Amino acid sequence: MSIEGSASPSPLPTMDTNVVTSTFSVVDYVVFILLLLLSLAIGLYHACRGWGRHTVGELLLADRKMGCLPVALSLLATFQSAVAILGVPSEIYRFGTQYWFLGCSYFLGLLIPAHIFIPVFYRLHLTSAYEYLELRFNKAVRICGTVTFIFQMVIYMGVVLYAPSLALNAVTGFDLWLSVLALGIVCTVYTALGGLKAVIWTDVFQTLVMFLGQLTVIIVGSAKVGGLGHVWSVASQYDLISGIELDPDPFVRHTFWTLAFGGVFMMLSLYGVNQAQVQRYLSSRTEKAAVLSCYAVFPCQQIVLGMSCLIGLVMFAYYKEYDMSVQQAQAAPDQFVLYFVMDLLKGLPGLPGLFVACLFSGSLSTISSAFNSLATVTMEDLIQPWFPEFSEARAILLSRSLAFGYGLLCLGMAFISSQMGPVLQAAISIFGMVGGPLLGLFCLGIFFPCANPAGAIVGLLAGLIMAFWIGIGSIVTSMGSGVPHPSFNGSSVSLPSNLTSTTVTTLMPSITFSKPIGLQRFYSLSYMWYSAHNSTTVIVVGLIVSLLTGGMRGRHLNPRTIYPVLPRLLALLPLSCQKRLCCRSCSQDLPMDTNLFPEQMKNGVLKDSRIKEAMTEDGSVHQGCSPTFIVQETSL
Repeated sequence: MSIEGSASPSPLPTMDTNVVTSTFSVVDYVVFILLLLLSLAIGLYHACRGWGRHTVGELLLADRKMGCLPVALSLLATFQSAVAILGVPSEIYRFGTQYWFLGCSYFLGLLIPAHIFIPVFYRLHLTSAYEYLELRFNKAVRICGTVTFIFQMVIYMGVVLYAPSLALNAVTGFDLWLSVLALGIVCTVYTALGGLKAVIWTDVFQTLVMFLGQLTVIIVGSAKVGGLGHVWSVASQYDLISGIELDPDPFVRHTFWTLAFGGVFMMLSLYGVNQAQVQRYLSSRTEKAAVLSCYAVFPCQQIVLGMSCLIGLVMFAYYKEYDMSVQQAQAAPDQFVLYFVMDLLKGLPGLPGLFVACLFSGSLSTISSAFNSLATVTMEDLIQPWFPEFSEARAILLSRSLAFGYGLLCLGMAFISSQMGPVLQAAISIFGMVGGPLLGLFCLGIFFPCANPAGAIVGLLAGLIMAFWIGIGSIVTSMGSGVPHPSFNGSSVSLPSNLTSTTVTTLMPSITFSKPIGLQRFYSLSYMWYSAHNSTTVIVVGLIVSLLTGGMRGRHLNPRTIYPVLPRLLALLPLSCQKRLCCRSCSQDLPMDTNLFPEQMKNGVLKDSRIKEAMTEDGSVHQGCSPTFIVQETSL
């Protein structure tokens, strides 16, 4: 990555040749155990409260009664995993503060979901985001989206459990499988028994622990090196404070455009259409509360990113004054922060344990969200449509059983991850590969009324093929390039990130190609553009196939599954311009009363079949309005 036009890395600190082994004290273990016990207690409290009176809606959507603040903190915690806590400071330490410009993407990345995705999903009264795909297209598209999401999350959740435990074991000697089993079992119990409400409230607690742990490192570290002013001075002296890199080349790993605009698509794939986040929006008591929770994430994300950057700068200043151990000098980048924390906080009993509690709070929040969202989509999209006669009691039992089952599967995937070796990189990057095509599928349905089921399925397949082609191609190219060494220039190959948006270069040493040519050049596309590239592939291929197969001709289009982009844009023009452009259409006259089309889905079908039939037979709604609506929307 370029630092104010320079491709040179930050200078290496001096090394202490004495071998030092970091260990946990009894107090540190007590702090770590308290985290697990309190998380379990919060989950069990919500499980036991009203036991026997729970409903499926309460288990999967917290009875749609959550306030905006706990939902906002849960939204933040869901994608703030342990890999981000370890990875972002290491990124700043090695390459400078260019990564901070990712914060510029948070504005559009949260504003668009708040005003487009949340209103569409909330007014349809969905439980699973993939119910939307059946309302907009058909059941086949819904199943394709669901299966893709399950594949994505099953591969991901084992890795996100195993990778931080492995790093902790390498640095502190903390037992690897003890931490994996403790996290997996505790998380499975409170998620399965307490449902989404338990997950949200434990996320709130774990978010506070993450803030406290990171803040402790910043305060103690800056105090030891002479204050934050001195930290900034040292970072400036060694050109670690990056300027705005305006190189438009999409093959440069980190530039302003890559982070600020490529990051928007990555944020949309996380906060716009990912089931874990959509489920939290839908659990809000009102649509306004859901929108406010999305707004509230913005300052929280900026604070989290700023704290991570500060830890990286403090770590850099610290090792300008103190020697680095041999182990840290030879360690993988994801272990830098742990070595720094153990070195910084030694002699302060309990504080290393607090940081480890912070680290594993990130893992707990991410994994519990994965369990809950997987159980929800499996129940709502794959089981209830085929077995609609389930009683409430049996549905609750099955939902909890699914969450337990996914918990056990997560532990199995963690074991498989331990046997994967170099292939672990591919497993980590799968989340980034799949997120873009799913974003493209939802955008195709929401923004393009002419898109039909055939276009949606073919577009999704094309996007997945493109995603895996680029992603796996970059991995194979990296593995076959020789001995890896840290990449410090802008042409390095990076892999897509996991849920946290942290690059895989924070997990594995990345590879630098001096002059990539041919397909190597193609494979060196910055990972920040992966979501944009893959979602665009879905949309373009989907539109072409839809137009070749007749679009929505002969099919009924529910206007409430579409966001009217062009009318909304033209409505910003003066009234005289609107009249001149004849931009008024019957689509703008559609009432916004959420009771008009009650698309509450139950067992895979519309709740009120009589209203569905009326919608089908009413030519004034579909046959009269839709053609004008389609022409205006696609003309953009």
